[in-house]
Amino acid sequence: MPRISVLDMPDVPNGQLPPHIQLQKTRVFCEKNAPTHTDYVQHHGSYTSMDVHESLIENFHNNFKVNVIRLTSDVIEFDMIGIDASLANAFRRILISELPTMAIEKVYFVNNTSVIPDEVLSHRLGLIPLDADPRLFEYISDESSSSSNERNTIVFKLNVFCKDNDKRISVKSNQLKWLPKGSQLNSETDGGGNEYTSFRCSQDSPEFSHKPIGLKHDDIIIAKLGPGQAIELEAHAVKGIGKTHAKWSPVSTAWYRMLPEIVLMKEIENEMAEKLVKKCPVNVFDIEDLGAGRKKAVVSNPRACTLCRECIRDEGWEERVSLRRVKNHFIFTIESTGSLPPEVLFTEAVKILEEKCEAVIHELSF
Repeated sequence: MPRISVLDMPDVPNGQLPPHIQLQKTRVFCEKNAPTHTDYVQHHGSYTSMDVHESLIENFHNNFKVNVIRLTSDVIEFDMIGIDASLANAFRRILISELPTMAIEKVYFVNNTSVIPDEVLSHRLGLIPLDADPRLFEYISDESSSSSNERNTIVFKLNVFCKDNDKRISVKSNQLKWLPKGSQLNSETDGGGNEYTSFRCSQDSPEFSHKPIGLKHDDIIIAKLGPGQAIELEAHAVKGIGKTHAKWSPVSTAWYRMLPEIVLMKEIENEMAEKLVKKCPVNVFDIEDLGAGRKKAVVSNPRACTLCRECIRDEGWEERVSLRRVKNHFIFTIESTGSLPPEVLFTEAVKILEEKCEAVIHELSF
């Protein structure tokens, strides 16, 4: 009997992967005890023995797409399809630590008789989100005060006093006043020239900014003052990135998860269907009426699945319900702190990643 190669057997398709291997390649199986097939096989020649030749660049070019699911002024949720987890994580890390914003960095105190120490009050001021487009500003190049100008510094003033016969008052972020012409601290104290900033023009001029600079939220409590207490200070905001300090991070959170996929391996009907619907705490399953007193369970909202695995925890349910995650389909959520809209943050992150790739290509070309 002549020998036949295993690849020539009729039950092994030529030029494509067998269904079970294709599933292992593209899905994470979430079983009762632990997930399986979590590795991501993405290198050329992985399945050459099966006469399957894949081009990573070609696959990315043909399959990658972005679908926006939800968009508000502060939050965007979108699907990134056809990429590796490493690329999705690169976007997440850039959003958190490498996108620049404006934040208060220097605080000059004239008076602070509140119960909050100067350094704690400065820290609280630094964490207040500013409504200022960082793309209009430059990084401050020198630590000396003379380098602070209208292109790299935003100045705010706070002057609050609680009278002796008044009740305790709250100092809120809306009491921070923007000074478009720069620091006024030196001129108010001794009448001399401006010591802290050297603005050549006002920041409220049309050629400089398309909207007034301010604070994203007006109701953030900075401190509380008792009778006779006062705070007078000047706060200078500069451009920075979250890698230096979290106050410069443009997002409150940026995260992703793989798309859930729930497959019913068997028909689940009547009482078992009702039991399955009650098992799920996020209402992934629903009941479909088949008529004649019959009903079956269906997957109505797989995207809501949190992988709690309550539906397969009891004995026998793992054969009926298969929980999976699609390896190359990511649900990405960005929550902006307010300096830029969330959709703009993502496009800026793409630009930074592109610059990184160009830098690597440039280094390798020599």
